[in-house]
Amino acid sequence: MSIVIALTLFAVLVNVLSFGLFWHDKRAARAGRRRISERALLTVALFGGSPGAMAARHVFRHKTCKEPFRTHLALIIVFQVALAAVGTLALQ
Repeated sequence: MSIVIALTLFAVLVNVLSFGLFWHDKRAARAGRRRISERALLTVALFGGSPGAMAARHVFRHKTCKEPFRTHLALIIVFQVALAAVGTLALQ
């Protein structure tokens, strides 16, 4: 398996996981059940699941106003974009 295919598969899986965790947490919140920790949600976002996290926040209207969660997720995205920019420059 090529590295591009492996990375693409990883990205898809981590974003599906991220989206699913937000869905599960939203359902648990509505039902009054045990929740997924914000740390777990942010960790999955940090390891590549930020697009899935942002999509789930929009679709489920979950954690859209919650601070400092919102700021932490935004900082993760800024970090990932900066890392991608540095990686792109290093490849040139």
